[in-house]
Amino acid sequence: MHLDHQSLKARHREVRDRFPHSLSLRVHRALSWLQRAEQETQDNDACFIFLWVAFNAAYANQVPVSLSSSERTQFQGFLERLIETDADNLLYELVWERFSGPIRLMIDNQYVFQPFWDYHNGLLSDEAWQSAFKKSKTAARRALGKMDTLKVMAVMFDRLYTLRNQLLHGGATWNSGVNRSQLSQGAEIMGRVVPVVIHLMMNDYQRVWGDPCYPVVD
Repeated sequence: MHLDHQSLKARHREVRDRFPHSLSLRVHRALSWLQRAEQETQDNDACFIFLWVAFNAAYANQVPVSLSSSERTQFQGFLERLIETDADNLLYELVWERFSGPIRLMIDNQYVFQPFWDYHNGLLSDEAWQSAFKKSKTAARRALGKMDTLKVMAVMFDRLYTLRNQLLHGGATWNSGVNRSQLSQGAEIMGRVVPVVIHLMMNDYQRVWGDPCYPVVD
């Protein structure tokens, strides 16, 4: 199934009259940013940022610099709802057939592991971040071995959050040579995940997806 802005926008026009207003607004906003991301064929920094805005428009939650346990629980609940409604196993296919290699590289990349940066900012000891990294990789590999889509996606988004924060909080240089691999992988992964997220939310429009953070106010 090929999902992009054009196909999703056509679908939205067909079925949006059935949607709750809040969902239609979120899908409309997410599609606008997905369209902009698809125009960035050479600039991975811009593409990743636009894709993240599209994802956030769909998810309708502010993403903090670091995820607290309650926020992780909330986000895991969102992923669970997506997987529950994924009758065609589109997320499963992305994780296990298309992106298993890039996801493994992302999981093993210390530069998108937040405790690594906490160590360099004097917030953790070298031993503490190394221990946390080892435990995270072990848990991720165990999930990969069990083909646990939810767990793998949760770890993957943990890494992507760090990459997102580096860019949006000015912690990276545009077109920098030191973060190209993770940005290329991140943009590729998000470029496939975001259209699937929008598609799944439209397919299960009767589910409660929540209200957008910023409603339209006259």
